Amino acid sequence: MNTSELSLVIFTIAAQMSVGAFLVLGGVHFFATRYAGIAEADKLSDLALLTIGPILISGLVVSFFHLGNPLNSWRAITNIATSWLSREILFGVLFAGFGFLFALIQWRKIGSPRLRNVVALVAAAFGVGLVISMAMVYYTLPSVPAWNNWATLASFFSTTILLGALAISAAFVAGYAYLQRRGESETEKQREILAITLRWMALISILVLGFQFIVLPLYMGYLAVSGPTAEKSAEILVVEHGLLFATRLLLIFLGAGVFSLFIYVVARSTQNLRLMSTLTVVAFVLVLAGELIGRYLFYASFARIGPL
Repeated sequence: MNTSELSLVIFTIAAQMSVGAFLVLGGVHFFATRYAGIAEADKLSDLALLTIGPILISGLVVSFFHLGNPLNSWRAITNIATSWLSREILFGVLFAGFGFLFALIQWRKIGSPRLRNVVALVAAAFGVGLVISMAMVYYTLPSVPAWNNWATLASFFSTTILLGALAISAAFVAGYAYLQRRGESETEKQREILAITLRWMALISILVLGFQFIVLPLYMGYLAVSGPTAEKSAEILVVEHGLLFATRLLLIFLGAGVFSLFIYVVARSTQNLRLMSTLTVVAFVLVLAGELIGRYLFYASFARIGPL
């Protein structure tokens, strides 16, 4: 893999994870507020916000390395009307900007909760636009059959939700540990919020895993019947990179399936927080590694019909 491809792997995964985490965090905060009140909901949610911004910013910085001349990267945004790449850059900047603005006013409690919610919704909309634009960059390349199909959209959005759910779970675990060290989290409500959140995130992970395991055989079947170029992509995946392909499936299955199931069962009680926390972090690490491998394979499967 060259530097350009590596930067794209890191950028796309980091961006999708940050968008997914932002969307999931919004849903968790909404229900936690109604369950325990806004003060209790803010304790873990505000700390989780700290993880989203750095992930996206680091991904955006890394993405510049795939440009021939990073100093001229601003020109890539000038073709918004016709270029999905330009839209991707625009949505990425807007998501980062409004996400930072929301984090600032949320931490400082500037304005009313309704105003903060409006800013969060705008940021979330730009985040969804970012993921759509990222997928469309590849989906609109008819000369690359492995990318020019519905599985690209399905893959990018399932990665967004899966990594977002597990990233927020890990962030909540880390936030709870931080509050515990400061002596601020020893309340039954905080333990309940953490346990309920981990159960729902585990359930979401299991459902997304099921979706991915439905999409994958359909995608491989599509490649097998879509001509010699698509067959070449399938050969790259299962023959040239067969070990990585199998490793990716195993990591995703263990993290989003086995460990998430354990989390769902253990999180029925708030008594064993240490075991819940350990399972959550391991699940996140396994799935993150699997998704990084999966994105590498996405770019490795490149095979084109004639010139791009």
